[in-house]
Order: sequence, then C-alpha cells, then structure tokens
Amino acid sequence: MSITAQESLSCSQPGLARREQVKGVIFDIKHYSIHDGPGIRTTVFFKGCPLHCLWCHNPESIDRSPELMPRPNLCSVDCFACVEACPEKALSKDSGPVRINRGACTLCGICADVCMYQALEMAGREMTQAEVLKEVEKDRLFFEESGGGVTFSGGESLAQPEFLEALLDELRSRNIHTAIDTSGLAAPGLMEKMAFKSDLILYDLKMMNEERHKKYTGVSNRLILDNLKRLAGLKRKIWIRIPLIAGVNDDDENILETAVFLKSLGGITNIGLLPYHKGGCEKIKRLGKEDPFQCFESPSAERMENIRKYLADSGFTVKIGG
Repeated sequence: MSITAQESLSCSQPGLARREQVKGVIFDIKHYSIHDGPGIRTTVFFKGCPLHCLWCHNPESIDRSPELMPRPNLCSVDCFACVEACPEKALSKDSGPVRINRGACTLCGICADVCMYQALEMAGREMTQAEVLKEVEKDRLFFEESGGGVTFSGGESLAQPEFLEALLDELRSRNIHTAIDTSGLAAPGLMEKMAFKSDLILYDLKMMNEERHKKYTGVSNRLILDNLKRLAGLKRKIWIRIPLIAGVNDDDENILETAVFLKSLGGITNIGLLPYHKGGCEKIKRLGKEDPFQCFESPSAERMENIRKYLADSGFTVKIGG
C-alpha cells in the first residue's frame, strides 16, 4: 500500500504531526484588525478568562466552554428547523422566537448548524493549530505590506498555554510577527516563557487599587502588577492598554497612580486608552447571564482627552482607541 507525501511527512516527523493537532477553544478570528498591535493583524480570540470584569464587552469569552447565543430578532416565525433538529428537545416555540431550556441543552450546536437565518450562534469552537494557521495565512500579504501579524487575545490566551505555545512557535518559524493581549493574571513562569516567544505584549492595566480591582474584576491585582514589573525588568516590548469606564477607573487618583507606577518600571512608552462601550450588554442577555454583569458609561470625549494629555505630558506615547 502506497502512502501520500503528507502521510510520509507525518510518519517521519511525529512531533510536528502531533503539534498540528493540538486543540484550543476559540470564539472568534478577526481579520484586518488595526487596533491590536502594529500594522494590519489577524486577532485570534481564545475562550476562557480568569477575570470576571463587570463591564466585559466580550462576556462570551469568560467561560471556557462553548455557549449558545440566540438572536431573537432574526428568528423566523414560521421556521421550526432547530426545534425539530434538537436531540435533547431543549428548544420550543409557538408564534415567536425560539425558547431555550438551558438546563436541557448540551451545547451540541446542531440547532445553530440548521438555522438558515443565523438566529442561533455557538460562541466558541474547538480548533486545531493547523486550522488556526490556515486562517492566519489568508492575511500574510497584509502582514508583509503593513508590518502587521497575529495577535492572540481573549478571554485570556495564557489560560490555554499548550495551544498558545504551539501557535507562537509555528508563527515564529514562518517569520510572522506575534503579539499576546493579556490580563496579566498568570503564573510568573508561564508569563515569562510566553513573553519570550512573542514579539509584543499588550498588557491590560485596569486599576491600581487592589480592593477596587477585586470589586470590579473579581480578583486581586497583586499578581498582575508583579508580572508587569518582571516583564519590564526582562526588557520585553510592552504596550499598556487601559480600558476606561466612567465612575470606575477614570478618576484622577487612579490615573495618577497608574502613571507613577508605569514610570517606575522604565522602558514602557506606549499606552492605549480604550473607552468603554456597551456591546457586552446585549451579548450577556443573549447568553442568559445577566447577573452580576453591569452596564456602565464611557468617559466623555473631553475626559478621555484630558487623560490622554496628562499621560502624554508624563512622557508616554498615548493613543485613544488602541
């Protein structure tokens, strides 16, 4: 029996074949992104996050498992395809949008597959390293022309370390620029290992006060701040990203403490200010998880500019929106 060239390669390089089959859970791949690092980028969104930020604009990223997100406004009144296809009888409807018994739903995704109106969406799918790389390679020309590359975001990509490492290693071998967008909440050894495998770290810094950080994200910021200190000491390339939410972390005290802390680290020059938006408010309803999530307000344009100017006057290169 003859074997194909690909089968021969797999036989001669079993480690390579195994790595191509390493799997992770992804909830989105965004092409032509211009806000997640230099140039035009492909952003790969990992599912699962150790923080539970009350303002999260991607609440479907928090839980590691796939989730069903209906779009009731797209549901056809006379279509029962999903109801008939569901093996668990977890869906029902009469004259309105489909209703979901989430207790009975096993998240098999069959309903989303048969819905021709895209009224049912599965947030999260398992992908292999090879499948992600196939998507990434579609944008190689844009990377080369713009100085872009691939950004791993989330959720938290460091929460799936084996998958992340396999992707970083392969992209480096292909000379594609990589960036990790992280909350900073990871074991120090893991953080440092992945930092040396990537070209850029986009580091989210939400607030300096520990108790306030616990209140709004569910976790302490001690490890997050310690990890940032270590990375700065290792001379890794770091861009700070600060999500700004009115009444939560846009006050003078927090901005002043943030500036002082970052200046003390040395070598960090780039800050991106990310104004809050309410995209997560509708998503959380679609997930059926409204508590304890909250909807907030974005700082005014004037307040955003004042914060930008203060940080710029403190010696940083500051951009609003990236």
